[in-house]
Amino acid sequence: MAAQSDPHGSDFSAAELEFLAEDETIEIVPNMRMDALDLTCGIFGPFYPQITTQVPMWLAVAMKKRGKCTIRPPEWMSVEKLTQVLEAERDSQKSFQPLPFHYVETSRLLFDHARDDIPDIYMVRSLIEDIKDVRFHKIGTGLEVISQRTAALKLEHLTAMEVNIVRPFVVRALQTFYKLDNPEITQEPDARANRRFPAANHGPKFYHQFTPESSAIEKVDEPCSQVMVDNCFSTVSTFLGELVIGCQQLRYN
Repeated sequence: MAAQSDPHGSDFSAAELEFLAEDETIEIVPNMRMDALDLTCGIFGPFYPQITTQVPMWLAVAMKKRGKCTIRPPEWMSVEKLTQVLEAERDSQKSFQPLPFHYVETSRLLFDHARDDIPDIYMVRSLIEDIKDVRFHKIGTGLEVISQRTAALKLEHLTAMEVNIVRPFVVRALQTFYKLDNPEITQEPDARANRRFPAANHGPKFYHQFTPESSAIEKVDEPCSQVMVDNCFSTVSTFLGELVIGCQQLRYN
């Protein structure tokens, strides 16, 4: 997987996420008669002409390529539904609308292999791109609460592609802050151990929890070390730059 070759990058590549999305079921309308298929992932069929049935996305694409069926787009891919989602995303700056976990990958597969089965395909594609842009803007706004006092982040209703891009940044940033707040970790056992560090600031520590419903900050009375904070912010700035690049790659893939 991508994470094995690049431990600091996304866990999965776009192609790998698309491969996982192919296990999602979708409705097809066969134009031929065929017995049921007994596969390791389940039994699908039997297939009768003009009788809708559900199959995995990979099977629907394979049958579509051979002219054996037409694919019915999911209900959420209609212009009406997507317009409602886009308006709701724009109206609320602190919440994300629930969407299928693999909505990006599913739409891409259908755009590539079932263009003729999608009504108003150009409008649908434009709406999905707009939804992606709005959601990533809100994700970036939510990540602005990360600081040396952040203990956790909670972002609900994220989808596979969004989680895949954001997770490495958030994990690395919080790990860096955690190390800086623990003298046992940051203190080196060699001769540097005798170096004098600035006195720790034992002021209150704040716990940031960014949620779709609220961006409230909960206060927790814990000491917060100020050692190497400047280096930490430099590291997090690098992470944030990587996140922006990842979002741009998602938009143009």
